[in-house]
Amino acid sequence: MKFSRKPTLILFTILLLAGAVVAQNDTKIPRNSKVFIAPMDGYEVTLAAALKKKEVPLLVVTDRTQADFEITGTHEKKSAGWAKILVLGDTRSHASASIQVTNIKTSVVVYADSSDRSSANRGDKSTAEKLAKFLKDKIEKDEKGQ
Repeated sequence: MKFSRKPTLILFTILLLAGAVVAQNDTKIPRNSKVFIAPMDGYEVTLAAALKKKEVPLLVVTDRTQADFEITGTHEKKSAGWAKILVLGDTRSHASASIQVTNIKTSVVVYADSSDRSSANRGDKSTAEKLAKFLKDKIEKDEKGQ
């Protein structure tokens, strides 16, 4: 009695492709998803304002249990040092921030980005608006299937 390997191979291929489709969908952020912004020493307020200003199509919620995604991250702001002020005449601060967007149900990191502004006129606001702009671009690309 001979057994063919074809059905096993076909089943394996189908399961592999199904897994690839699920994995690809896990990295998308659908428009109007609910997002919770984790505490980041006050930066979460700046980031929420930037999401609104840049018209990012997400609904910010204050209860993590109601969210589809969670934004976590870090930020740092340093005032211009005396050398930068004297030598370059630049009084602008240095600001940097990074965020990570995680699908709460699957724990998959769907997006991560950072912003580093060595001469930021508006400090944390500059980094938050840059991050919001690129997050909006990601959501729009997801809609188009890119």
